[in-house]
Amino acid sequence: MSKFTIIPICLVTLFLCTKSFPDQTDDAPSFQSPLKVKRDQRTSIVATKFGGISAVNIGDGYTIHLITLEPDALLLPLLLHSDMVLFVHTGSGNLNWVDEEEKERTLELKRGDVFRLRYGTVFYLHCNSGRDEVPEKLRVYAIFDVGKCLHDPCRGAYSSIRDLLLGFDEKTLRSAFAVPKDVFGRLRDAVKPPLITNAMPKNRTQGLEEEETWGSRLAKLFVRVEDVTDHLEMKPVDNSKKKKKKKKNSAYNVFESDPDFENANGQSIVVDEKDMDDLKGSSFGVYMVNLTKGSMMGPHWNPNVCEISIVLQGEGMIRVVNHPSSESKKTESERFMVEEGDVFVVPQFYPMAQLSFVNSSFVFMGFSTLAKTNHPQFLVGQNSVLKVFDRDVLATSFNMRYETMERLLGAQKDGLMLECVSCAEVELSRLRREIEERKRREEEEIERRRKEEEEARKREEERKKEEEEAKRQEEERRRREEEETERRRKEEEEARKREEEREREEEAAKKREEERRRREEEETERRKKEEEEARKREEERKREEEAAKKREEERRRREEEETERRKKEEEEARKREEERKREEEAAKKREEEAERKRKAEEEARKREEAREKEEEMAKRQRKEREEEEAMKREEERKREEEAAKRAEEERRKREEEEEQKRRPPPQPPITH
Repeated sequence: MSKFTIIPICLVTLFLCTKSFPDQTDDAPSFQSPLKVKRDQRTSIVATKFGGISAVNIGDGYTIHLITLEPDALLLPLLLHSDMVLFVHTGSGNLNWVDEEEKERTLELKRGDVFRLRYGTVFYLHCNSGRDEVPEKLRVYAIFDVGKCLHDPCRGAYSSIRDLLLGFDEKTLRSAFAVPKDVFGRLRDAVKPPLITNAMPKNRTQGLEEEETWGSRLAKLFVRVEDVTDHLEMKPVDNSKKKKKKKKNSAYNVFESDPDFENANGQSIVVDEKDMDDLKGSSFGVYMVNLTKGSMMGPHWNPNVCEISIVLQGEGMIRVVNHPSSESKKTESERFMVEEGDVFVVPQFYPMAQLSFVNSSFVFMGFSTLAKTNHPQFLVGQNSVLKVFDRDVLATSFNMRYETMERLLGAQKDGLMLECVSCAEVELSRLRREIEERKRREEEEIERRRKEEEEARKREEERKKEEEEAKRQEEERRRREEEETERRRKEEEEARKREEEREREEEAAKKREEERRRREEEETERRKKEEEEARKREEERKREEEAAKKREEERRRREEEETERRKKEEEEARKREEERKREEEAAKKREEEAERKRKAEEEARKREEAREKEEEMAKRQRKEREEEEAMKREEERKREEEAAKRAEEERRKREEEEEQKRRPPPQPPITH
């Protein structure tokens, strides 16, 4: 039996093996199926000439940011909303952050470094300028657990420190930085820089000396770039070194440690909390796999974690069994090709195998969703989980002889990474055939739907024709009914007109009788109205007399109120005068305290004379006001009397006119 037939046979054992593990843990995301995101399908967050950031969202809880910085570029300060675990793909640079003790820390990053920053950390990243002829870009891959952010709603993986600071009003910030308005205005008026920019452009250094008293406090919050004098050269892997545990605030470099597994087909290394203290309490571990040409990572699954991988170099094929169960009638599988820059995800419990092509190696790194040690379950090789089971049970499960099962499990001598020449090419050809078959089925489905739509359209046209014929017949029937109805209506109309003519004649006789009675009633009503008008005129005269009486009373009341008001005004004037005098006396006492005894009698006499003059003037003014008010009241009284006279004359005229109307007309003289 060849190794190409062993792989699918071994994958079938998942029906039995998955029953020996518990349900999915809370630490792993519940993905429904494998995921692949091509390089050009990433979401661009930042894009400048100095670098960029693209993102890949994984389910509802995780996001990966792929950060690229050009030489001497700077990622401006950010505040982390969640934990971040990063991996350095290429280049070198400095990572600066503020730790729990509010001290600034600097870490020199180089290719292969793994590091973790906790949520709430403020950090920025600087790419080295490089001393090579072709400086290398700094490429950093970071993962964030945004599903566990500590605020609601969750606003992404991080936020800009500049945006957070300038969110306050100007007065608050000016007070906080103790700067004048004209100086702080320069910060407000400055154009917002992109998130990734050059480390220190020339125009940013102008005027630093004159603003050092305040600008240093603000500028250093945004940009505190350390001078980098030494270029970080890439060091070759030294397999003689032992895998050492990295302490807090130090990076773990995957190229400076021994791999966890290595043979002629490739090598792999896993970084978890046992290797790196900073990963304790984190949601992530890190791994890297390097498959040589024509190799395969043996079929396996992860019982505790989900794997989120990024292709660093080369191309490869990924084969995944889509979560089979004992109830499934058929085992479904999925295969897809990945290349440099692609991101692919394999959920927990999904069996998988990664294969490289014969013309290039296949290198990928990734993040596992658990910082604790993961124990992947391999189906083949020296570490196959099948070797744990009783051979008779396995032989019965596969309906094979015991000896055949022994040969099957004992043939492969290698461990996790196996030789598999042309396996990736075979998978690729099958993938292409599947794609062609899928396209053919889709085209057939489109053609089938087109035919069904055409038939449905024809049926609809026939139905419309039948409905139109039925509608035409219904309209003809309604037309005949309307004609019969119209004929009956005309006959009824003629009969109604004859009846109406008779009724009109009777109505005319009634109207003549009613007209006679109406004229009699109008004559009676006219007499009543004349009497009523005479009564109303008498009442109007009485009301006018009462109104005149009320006006007289109102005049007297106003005079009394005016007298009372004048008394109050005089009292208030007297009080104001006394208050003014008290104020003048107090002023004079303060000014003349030194000579008070010598000039007391003279000053008293002067004050008395001044008071008498003011009282005399006040009396004269009051007298003038009283005379003027008396004249006004007299004129008002005369106008009211004249109005009363005019009203009385008008009343007499109306009475005379009414009396004249009531007198009978003179009789003509009698002649004999």
